[in-house]
Amino acid sequence: MLLDQIHKKVLVDKDRRPVAVQIDYADWVEIESALNPLAAQAKVTDPMQFAGAVRLTENPLEYQIRIRGEWS
Repeated sequence: MLLDQIHKKVLVDKDRRPVAVQIDYADWVEIESALNPLAAQAKVTDPMQFAGAVRLTENPLEYQIRIRGEWS
């Protein structure tokens, strides 16, 4: 994408000084992926691979009720 292909709006303050630039979301996504090529290649992690990794010693709901009871 060339810079002149980005549709942008320059926002100005009351003295007509530029304070921000607004661009279309589609342009932003393309710019962001160009700036960080590793993010585009990031693979999705399957959360099920962590199932059973934490060994619980008590029922989570009972723990929550007990801990919240300590607050009062």
